[in-house]
Amino acid sequence: MIIVIFFIGHWFLSLFFQTFFQHRYASHRMFTTSKGWERVFYLMAYFFEGASFLHPRAYALMHREHHAYSDTEKDPHSPHFFTDVFQMLKATLKTFKDHRMKAIDPEARFKGYFPEWPVIDRMGSSLLSRLLFGVAYTLFYFVFATHWWMFLLLPVHYLMGPIQGAIVNWCGHKYGYTNFNNQDKSKNTSPFDFLMLGELFQNNHHRFPNSANFGKKWFEIDPVYPVMKLMHYLHIIRLRKAYLN
Repeated sequence: MIIVIFFIGHWFLSLFFQTFFQHRYASHRMFTTSKGWERVFYLMAYFFEGASFLHPRAYALMHREHHAYSDTEKDPHSPHFFTDVFQMLKATLKTFKDHRMKAIDPEARFKGYFPEWPVIDRMGSSLLSRLLFGVAYTLFYFVFATHWWMFLLLPVHYLMGPIQGAIVNWCGHKYGYTNFNNQDKSKNTSPFDFLMLGELFQNNHHRFPNSANFGKKWFEIDPVYPVMKLMHYLHIIRLRKAYLN
């Protein structure tokens, strides 16, 4: 039972900070916040993403490219140009690494307005940090696992961020329904997206890329948006007024 709680906790905390910090803040600037709170979110993203910490600058650049070139040959991770999800993931990780290492020069329109903390960026992206988190996860399982099958969950802990991203990028552009004609293949995979915290409302998001609420129909609930509204009213963040709805 402890392992199941740990796995679920890690899944949703890692995913929350990926969608809240790297996606909605670093990539889209859906809200503003103080430098102090930005550092708190940075540290929490590093801790909860752990072995698969996602470099915010690289994430933002690649995600902005994805929106600009959605489902075209220039899209860094459209599922319609790969034979399977593993090939897409491999290509995505290469592009992500190139941005992180500054091996490619992005277009000027994609640059700037993303958080940077060089110490955490270097530490979180280092092999040593990833290995230490991996060792911590493994030791936790050795202490608390009660059945052999529980160890099958360990690889997901090691690669949680990329796995979550692959699910969103593959399913969100292949399966589901559409509310809007976005001139791409984005889909809302499910009208009840709790598993991916609203990230699978891709059709809605591509229509309103800067809207903090990914749900647009009355039955589409984005679980992260109420949290952001609460943080807004507590003056931890300030949602952009145009999208406070």
